[in-house]
Amino acid sequence: MKVAVGSDHAGYPGKLHAIETLRQLGCEVEDMGTHSDASCDYPDYAAEVAHRVATRQADLGVLCCGTGLGMSITANKVPGIRAALCHSDYTAEMARRHNDANVLCFGSRVLDERMIDQVVRRFVSTPFDGGRHTRRLKKIADIEKLPPA
Repeated sequence: MKVAVGSDHAGYPGKLHAIETLRQLGCEVEDMGTHSDASCDYPDYAAEVAHRVATRQADLGVLCCGTGLGMSITANKVPGIRAALCHSDYTAEMARRHNDANVLCFGSRVLDERMIDQVVRRFVSTPFDGGRHTRRLKKIADIEKLPPA
């Protein structure tokens, strides 16, 4: 499994821990940056990771900023992306099982290393349930096609 990862300066420590966890799981990791804790703009990295996933250059994405909110909002602007802000292993599991989320977002200032490890592991290892959830995903995809009200 290939996973594209990205962070801003606030998420940099969390991203490094997520990369370590992903590699332990045997994932191929593509680090899209940032590569330091110097101030930068999260939308740049969120867009890069989201486009890698949307174009199937990566199977999944992982994004981290201070809270995960900015990354989630930005990534969800890319058609075909279902970015989920997760704060527990349960939310990570449900994001995959029921929403077929393809980008995990989390906050480096919200989760400690132990929880980052649990969230990443659960997100990557959980399959989509399909069934009734497929119908709901189609409805979400159809919203992207609607003109603004």
